[in-house]
Amino acid sequence: MKKVFLTSIIILSSIVGVFGNVDYTQTIRGTIVDAVSGFPLIGANVVLADSDPLVGTITDVNGNFELTAVPVGRQSLEISYVGYFSKIIPNILLTSGKEVVLQIRLEEKTIEMEEVVVRAGRRKDQAINEMATVSARTFSVEETERFAGSLGDPARMVANYAGVMTQNDSRNDIIIRGNSPIGVLWRMEGVEIPNPNHFGALGTTGGPVSMVNNNLLANSDFLTGAFPAEYGNATAGAFDLNLRSGNNRKAEFTGQIGFNGFEAGVEGPFMTLQNGQKASYLANFRYSTLEVMDKLGFNFGTGEAIPQYKDLTFLVDLPGTKLGRFKVFGLWGDSYIELGREVSDTSANSYSNRGMAIDFGSGLAVIGMSHVYYFNEKTSIKSTLSYQQTYSTTVLDSVHQDLPERPFLRSRQQENKFSFSTQFRQKINARNNYSFGLILDNFNIDYIDSLNHPDYGEFITRADVTGSMAMVRAYGQYQHRFGEQLTGYAGLHLQYFGLHDEIAVEPRLGARYKLNTRNSFSLGFGLHSQTQPKVIYFTETWDSISRTYHKTNMDLGYTRSSHFVLGYDHLFSDDFRIRMETYYQHLYNVPIKESFPEFSMINAGDFFGLPMEDSLENNGTGQNYGIELTVEKFLSKGYYFLFTASLFDSKYKGADGIARNTAFNGNYVFNLLGGYERKLGKNLRLTLDLKTVLAGGRRYVPIDLEESIRTGSEVRDWSRAYEDRYDDYFRTDFRIGIKLNGKRASQEWAVDLQNLTGFQSIFMEGYDAGKQEIYTVYQQGFIPMFLYRIHF
Repeated sequence: MKKVFLTSIIILSSIVGVFGNVDYTQTIRGTIVDAVSGFPLIGANVVLADSDPLVGTITDVNGNFELTAVPVGRQSLEISYVGYFSKIIPNILLTSGKEVVLQIRLEEKTIEMEEVVVRAGRRKDQAINEMATVSARTFSVEETERFAGSLGDPARMVANYAGVMTQNDSRNDIIIRGNSPIGVLWRMEGVEIPNPNHFGALGTTGGPVSMVNNNLLANSDFLTGAFPAEYGNATAGAFDLNLRSGNNRKAEFTGQIGFNGFEAGVEGPFMTLQNGQKASYLANFRYSTLEVMDKLGFNFGTGEAIPQYKDLTFLVDLPGTKLGRFKVFGLWGDSYIELGREVSDTSANSYSNRGMAIDFGSGLAVIGMSHVYYFNEKTSIKSTLSYQQTYSTTVLDSVHQDLPERPFLRSRQQENKFSFSTQFRQKINARNNYSFGLILDNFNIDYIDSLNHPDYGEFITRADVTGSMAMVRAYGQYQHRFGEQLTGYAGLHLQYFGLHDEIAVEPRLGARYKLNTRNSFSLGFGLHSQTQPKVIYFTETWDSISRTYHKTNMDLGYTRSSHFVLGYDHLFSDDFRIRMETYYQHLYNVPIKESFPEFSMINAGDFFGLPMEDSLENNGTGQNYGIELTVEKFLSKGYYFLFTASLFDSKYKGADGIARNTAFNGNYVFNLLGGYERKLGKNLRLTLDLKTVLAGGRRYVPIDLEESIRTGSEVRDWSRAYEDRYDDYFRTDFRIGIKLNGKRASQEWAVDLQNLTGFQSIFMEGYDAGKQEIYTVYQQGFIPMFLYRIHF
């Protein structure tokens, strides 16, 4: 270790000597728009902070600005416009290999008053969506990469926020305020998409590797409760992802090797439009790192268990046509893995039990086109048309060493969706704005799923159906600013699902009151409804006497949840704040089963499949309540830190009416993150980031060892369902990175040391029928992850 350390110091010193004192510059460009209408602001002032002599410009007729020959490193911009609050965008990281292109929103004043500067560039606690008053914040691309342990994955990154936790190191399913991950909504460019993760089963929302490429994201929103009326068919939270547009001035390229794969990206201009602006394209392709290395002949000691995955993301932007702005975008991903097929493999992991072999594949394809048209500077309409296809296949076999291989499960599920959405938005004046919209979805499904049932000694079909169904949603929302202190919001979401002809009426309310420049209060209420994972409706009941099947879940309705949130914010300084939120959620109409009184769909959704239970009824209930604390210093003066604490309780009632802990009731989670960066010369930057998390252990249903031995297979004691937790979950991640600016390229090297202390947190227990014993599966041990990236 001493030799490695000394060698690293010598190499680093050499790099500093060669590159450290060369003066490199780059361009900062962007567009300044009204925060509500999105219409470009002409003649806004843009100044490079602390520049001497003063460096600045004004926006053109399209709201665009450009600052050239800006020294690389951390820079800040000061934006001002008559009648609007001024804004400071701090700590923009400028590198030599890639131009910075910004989208800046300014908020209009309701009354003429003394000049106020809003440092909203640092207020990442506030969402881009102006309608969100509580439980919402924006996140940046830099955060998805920089937070230790995030690995460029938005889902893993938001697990650091208050009210959010994960239970499985091998997957990125997120638990928001004790809710099932099934209740999370994903949107990309305004289009609702299914699970955007590799190795993700239909109906779930997480997976081991994200398809969402953080290199292509713009600032995006994450919402954890009482969200605005435009978000529907979700009960837990929402990701609202925005893709950035490609560089419309010059071609740029990106190469990267890391946890998410080998990847290559390209962007640039390709045609000049009527208003003089140029259209742009952006595309990025990734391929599994281990699969590439395996094909090159490297042996990782994993046998056939090589994760195979690849994904493609693209966006084409035509910002200036006579008919408005058009975007064409897409996301495609495909994955496959075989686990436990080798006879010598008797281990268990977080993907499959000991003695079981699994072949699992999944895929997703989304393509969409959006159109925005401005009738005038205050009125616009945005319409989006999209097509999606998602599938998963599962083969599960028993492969005990001393017994012949026995087929256990076969499943193939596919869903196609055509979707159209439109939103009309009008800003009446600085105080009032509203929007209303319509979303039309048509689903085509094809499910076949069968299980070798131990009670019958033959394969029993659990689902076998092809068909179609429709969903129609409409919403309206209105925001009124009573002054600079008080803002009110009201919305209504209507949802109709054709399968069970049920209409959900969901009111949403919110308010924010600024007591002064340092203190504010907020509150929110929302009624939220969600359909069941579609395959659940078609789960079949087998009548062994008549040897016929019956679909007994077709009458299931929505699961519903009422959210109540109260929040308080205090800003100690421009870059240091605390936030507290308390909430209560009442869930009802949750599917439960009379003959399985401990069962509830409230506990499903954080693994590779769903519980295919039949004869379900909407009679279950649940409740979540808790309090959350966030203490955060945004990046400034070379460092940042984030501390979040969540204390919560999550309960449910099954068919027997007994209140039990949900599977996600960890009771508490504490996160502490910090980071420091230091310039080593003019063009070299060192970054250090640390994260520690302590959370309540995973809830479990204990194994009945005596009954398991008697029957020869695993038997759980459901009378004690989720009574106990495993020992507390603890993990520390450390990330070190180096960023180097060259003449025509910028490079980055990083190593992410996952679970630095090697602490063993229990993931689950299983039963080994061959050895007649209970075994333990632990969460991820110590693993180093490496990253190399180049922009040119």
